[in-house]
Amino acid sequence: MLNDIKSGLRPALVLTLLFAALLGLAYPALITGVGQLVFPWQANGSIVRDARGQAIGSAIIGQQFAGPGYFHGRPSAAGKGYDPLASSGSNFGASAKPLADRVKGDISANRPSPDVLAPPADLVTASASGLDPDISPEAALYQVARVAQARHVSTAQLDALVDQHIDTPLLGVIGERRVNVLALNRALDAAFPRP
Repeated sequence: MLNDIKSGLRPALVLTLLFAALLGLAYPALITGVGQLVFPWQANGSIVRDARGQAIGSAIIGQQFAGPGYFHGRPSAAGKGYDPLASSGSNFGASAKPLADRVKGDISANRPSPDVLAPPADLVTASASGLDPDISPEAALYQVARVAQARHVSTAQLDALVDQHIDTPLLGVIGERRVNVLALNRALDAAFPRP
């Protein structure tokens, strides 16, 4: 009986080590190498750099923009806000009082006056990951008046800037029209520096 166990244990251990090396080391190394060769920018986090080469953010991870002179992204429920180590939603249900209070606060903070329509939903609701880098074109256009006033430029100029930064769905059908907030704010700083 002991010989049966030994003879059965040896191939099991050999196969376990073989598949651990193959699927745990060789395959990930191959995929990482292909990613680095074919898509190096994406494989390294889609890091956006300024003119001096300093990393200022990622094209695929949202970040906080404060102040009236910038377009704001979606609220973040990830950690203390836009924390990639705590990526998740708040997990509050639709009837949860903390969520309702936060949304009411975001609506009043984004609404310039009571006679203006309520902001688009993506300006007051967090995404599932809490790290969404994009907003809808409607959310970007909703903020034009505030940004134009802070930058002392016309709303028509900012409308045109937003239009230039609208990304369309892949192949015309996959995804939605969206605006990357980091790209829009970088173009805003380049075109209309803060006074």
